[in-house]
Amino acid sequence: MTQDYLVRGLAFNDEVRAFAVKTTNTVQEAQTRHYTWPTASAALGRSMTAGIMMGSMLKNEEKLTITIDGGGPIGKIMVDANGKGEVRGYVQNPQIHFPLNEQGKLDVRRAVGTEGMLNVVKDIGLKDYFTGSTPIVSGELGEDFTYYFVTSEQVPSAVGLGVLVNPDNSIKAAGGFIIQLMPGASEETISAIEEKINQMEPVSKLIDRGLSPEELIETVLGKENTRIINNMDIDFKCNCSREKFLNAIKGLGEAEIDGMIEEDHGAEAECHFCRTKYQYSEEELVALKNSL
Repeated sequence: MTQDYLVRGLAFNDEVRAFAVKTTNTVQEAQTRHYTWPTASAALGRSMTAGIMMGSMLKNEEKLTITIDGGGPIGKIMVDANGKGEVRGYVQNPQIHFPLNEQGKLDVRRAVGTEGMLNVVKDIGLKDYFTGSTPIVSGELGEDFTYYFVTSEQVPSAVGLGVLVNPDNSIKAAGGFIIQLMPGASEETISAIEEKINQMEPVSKLIDRGLSPEELIETVLGKENTRIINNMDIDFKCNCSREKFLNAIKGLGEAEIDGMIEEDHGAEAECHFCRTKYQYSEEELVALKNSL
């Protein structure tokens, strides 16, 4: 399979910036690790796709966490992404699936719910984190991220996200775009973009046709208006480790560790994001307790 990647571009005399990404393999990695059913795969895949593009707006080591909790049966969706093209994510209830909606598409809105919030926390290396929160307005997620950008970051944006799932639950295609108006964009530019976005096919159809991220931007904005600046490889990557979980156990305190030693004669921890399991022996726990 070809490597997933993201491209950044400028359009309409640099009045517009654009991001587009192919995430098929990355979403497949998440589907495999979490054994998500199709509707859950679409919700998680769309959220991770948005997270990757939002992460690419940061610098290398800077990172962000997206939490989507719409009150639907899927529960919370969590996504971590950074400026290096690395992303990880999970859903609380991965085995969620419904019949297709009236448009014949996966019913992401029903899974996510529409009673809740989309929350973004950015860690850009300063003491205080940037936090933005907006209500979920659609549950389809593309519109919800669009609303987040306009309301929380005051950047007029259009967000398109698409995930197609095969009958065997594997990911057929995934990707998306974010188009943002720069300060001072002219009325003509705004009208031209609105017209193009209203006329374009759904993003999942474009990805299914095999359009590359470059072609995705050119389709949305017009090839003659666009120049691609750079690209970046994308990967599902988790930064969990034995040491991190051992530290977390340490943080539980002596009484809790005693319980693990006496009742379970050891401990097992599982990472929510990548499902990796870590085993800790009774001896390790005793040594950990003695180090407190």
